[in-house]
Amino acid sequence: MTDRFGIRADGHPVTRITLCNGALTARILTLGAIVQDLRLDGVPYPLVLGSDSLMPYLGAMQYCGAMVGRCANRVAQGQFTLDGQTYQLSRNAQGHCLHGGAQGMSAQIWTITAQRTDQVTLHLSLPDGHMGFPGRLDVQLCIALIDQALEFDIRAKCDRATLCNLSHHGFFILDDSGSIAGHSLQVAAPNYLPVDPTQVPTGEIATVAGTAFDYRTPRDLKGIALDHNFCLSAARVAPRAVARLCSRRSCLVMEMQTTEPGLQVYTANHLPKPGICGLEGRQYARHAGIALEAQVWPDAANHSGFPSAVLRPGALYHQQTRYSFHRDGWA
Repeated sequence: MTDRFGIRADGHPVTRITLCNGALTARILTLGAIVQDLRLDGVPYPLVLGSDSLMPYLGAMQYCGAMVGRCANRVAQGQFTLDGQTYQLSRNAQGHCLHGGAQGMSAQIWTITAQRTDQVTLHLSLPDGHMGFPGRLDVQLCIALIDQALEFDIRAKCDRATLCNLSHHGFFILDDSGSIAGHSLQVAAPNYLPVDPTQVPTGEIATVAGTAFDYRTPRDLKGIALDHNFCLSAARVAPRAVARLCSRRSCLVMEMQTTEPGLQVYTANHLPKPGICGLEGRQYARHAGIALEAQVWPDAANHSGFPSAVLRPGALYHQQTRYSFHRDGWA
């Protein structure tokens, strides 16, 4: 089912697609491939942060629930060198390129190419030179509800060597408290990336052992402020379990699988923020949700020891990421 969600100032309509499989209901926008709402049968509140109106997504909530790229996270100073040529990108965050630049994927209107009751396929083409990136990039995104899971299958091809690092930037919350303070998190990562004051990696790959970043066993999130990449592997691999989020209040659990080598964990440290109106009138305070963003490590283009974010002609970028939900004791 589709309906009109709103119209941008430039006259482009934004369509909302409703997916349902009996266990889950998701609402997806053609703007940014945003997951605008997500509900689990029997749970009387949304599992994601979102808005019931378009305007917040055009400003303060520009990345909330969106597909970000063509290069998720940060590229230092908006510059990288590929095959001997240096490229200057859009600099939209403290002098760096963030999430593909000022008009990255989250700001684009995607095209619906196929739709069923429980899944939708969206397409987006970014031209050569868009936000400073070389090459035309064609992206096919399938969002599906399978059992009690929200799944993303992302494929991309290019006609010229470029960067391709895509990520779903959804914020999750598993109870109706308005905060992740009563949640615990587990991440299967032996290392993390320290960052400078502008959130760009220093280049060090640090062990989590003996630090506050050791989430290999569950840790409470009360009072925790994270915006860091956890190093899962040195390259893209077959889908495997990487993270587990639990709420003590609801006993609801979210388990995450992905192919990606990195997981950016962000605890919504920027909230509250003017211009945000949450689902059903909710007011989102600091730590109102948590983003678990599967991706290549940030600023990989400028660090030879990081997994590569380069996509070349003839190669296929293929990411699979799955968020599954259950309550302790449920099948």
